Amino acid sequence: MPRAEIRNCSVDRTLFILSDAWSFLILREMYLGARRFDQFQQVLGLPRSTLSARLKRLTEGGVIVPQQYLVTPPRFEYRLTEKGHDLYLVMLSMLRFGDDWLSRGEAPPLELVHATCGHRCRPLSVCSACHKPIRAVAVSFRDGEGAGTSPAPDLPQRRRSADEDQYGRGRPSSVSRTLQIIGDRWTFLVLREAFFGVKRFDVLQDRLGIAPNILADRLGRLVCQDILRRRKYQGQPERFEYVLTAMGRALYLPMIEMLRWGDRWVSEKPPLILTHRDCGNDFHALMVCDHCRLPLRSRDMRYRLNYTPPGRSARAPAALLPSIAHD
Repeated sequence: MPRAEIRNCSVDRTLFILSDAWSFLILREMYLGARRFDQFQQVLGLPRSTLSARLKRLTEGGVIVPQQYLVTPPRFEYRLTEKGHDLYLVMLSMLRFGDDWLSRGEAPPLELVHATCGHRCRPLSVCSACHKPIRAVAVSFRDGEGAGTSPAPDLPQRRRSADEDQYGRGRPSSVSRTLQIIGDRWTFLVLREAFFGVKRFDVLQDRLGIAPNILADRLGRLVCQDILRRRKYQGQPERFEYVLTAMGRALYLPMIEMLRWGDRWVSEKPPLILTHRDCGNDFHALMVCDHCRLPLRSRDMRYRLNYTPPGRSARAPAALLPSIAHD
């Protein structure tokens, strides 16, 4: 049977490389300085086979590259490529969402310091044309040169794990809190369609080529997490549509960061063009320091922990300065 045709989308192509929440968390650890298999496993606590599979996928996607550091027995450590460094901005957008919406009134686990200006930093997504903050309701879109459809990637359709707390074990993190909500490809794609204005079950199923039980599972979770709200549009028989809440609309910023990354690194031609209605220009997301308004890069960030890692001193590593491996 031929695979379903789905719309070309740089977000989907990005998610094909990242695959699931574990890939995001491996990258988070790399931005915090981890390089070796045992370091990832110690913090994340995932099975060795799962970790191996995610490292292989990130390597094949050109995000990381293995470098041998021991000959006998052979041992490798993993370094970020330029593509991997650029994903740091996706991570920052997820961190900002977690800080804003999932902190439970507590101080964020991690505070960023922008070394360029020396100030504590809250990442801010702005329009690349006018440098004003981006709001989902102030963005329109149209097809780009890469628009069209392609066969859906051959990936398993399965229910999400009921143990979402597993993503937060080992290291408190606003990123892991965000991933407890959106930590799989199907959830991201349901949200993508919501930002396109799609609200109804049958249209979502048709556009995504998703099994009905998997779609029902994702929609139910998003409603329970206050990302979507069910709204009745028909009485007999009862029919409901799904609309974004204020919290759901805030996830637009991680979405367009993934779109920007996919346009730059994966799509030959952008499938979608965004227009910022506040200034009238086409744009891409630009992540800047909220103090000095200069663009953020992984090499320029420092951090402070607001917790003491188990079994370690309270003094945090000095910087987020992973070394670069060029493609």
